[in-house]
Amino acid sequence: MDIHQIRKQLPHRYPFLLVDRVLEIEKGKRIKALKNVTINEPFFGGHFPNRPVMPGVLMLEAMAQAAALLAFDTAGVTMDDNTVYYFAGIDGARFKRPVEPGDQLVMDIELDRVRAGIYKFKGVTRVGDDVVCEAELMCTMRTVS
Repeated sequence: MDIHQIRKQLPHRYPFLLVDRVLEIEKGKRIKALKNVTINEPFFGGHFPNRPVMPGVLMLEAMAQAAALLAFDTAGVTMDDNTVYYFAGIDGARFKRPVEPGDQLVMDIELDRVRAGIYKFKGVTRVGDDVVCEAELMCTMRTVS
């Protein structure tokens, strides 16, 4: 899935669209997506100017966006103006090493279960062979008017 297909599925736009490409997707099971981290990211101006590091919360957001793509594919729905995908919880978030400009995040997200409209995922993000972030994510789709 390229950026044009991702933009049709996610409502996020620059600077908050944090998935650049989907490498693999297995309906109802897993997704592998990537985010290229560049020095041009707007958060690097203040985090930290002398040693730029990607904020951990944005790594979690990138994982949640990849999870949303898997959830939409699993449910067979397309994002529209009346559907919002929210975080419902984050458990066990761990950050193993800093992410810097030039790194490429590869996010592996597995669907653990779906109950009462709540999706639970397990995610691991790597740069090369190094795990940089892992977490359990809970998200839900809601219709708004």
